[in-house]
Amino acid sequence: MRENQGLWWAGPMSPFDSHIIRLFLHVLAATIWVGGQFTLAALVPTARALGDDAPKKVARAFNKMAWPAFGVLVITGVWNLLEVDVADRPTRYHVLLGVKLLAVAASGIGAGIHIVGRSKAALAIGGSFAGLGAAVALFCGVWLGN
Repeated sequence: MRENQGLWWAGPMSPFDSHIIRLFLHVLAATIWVGGQFTLAALVPTARALGDDAPKKVARAFNKMAWPAFGVLVITGVWNLLEVDVADRPTRYHVLLGVKLLAVAASGIGAGIHIVGRSKAALAIGGSFAGLGAAVALFCGVWLGN
């Protein structure tokens, strides 16, 4: 392999710069926010077996990481947009970006409803919007970056 050719499986590498840091922080925060919600949902039955109050305690502990991660997602998401000439993008990009932003809002609002909700319906609806919104936002983000 020639010296400046990059890694054989990845081709030429991009230089290490703020772009790499921004994307790393955005993806890291997404793994916590999105992946954490799905992991937590899968652990709820086990937490219930540990006691009636256990799911709430686990959720509160998760929130200490999840909400800062959501904040990082918003900040790095704005940073991502500042790095793109949005006006120069086609209409389909704007539509997909709009869908992503709605999904982000639905995820955050849904998570908030899930936290403050007292009824089973509020918990279910809030949790559903949080998880579905997070998954849709992730999908749209991958598509936008492609």
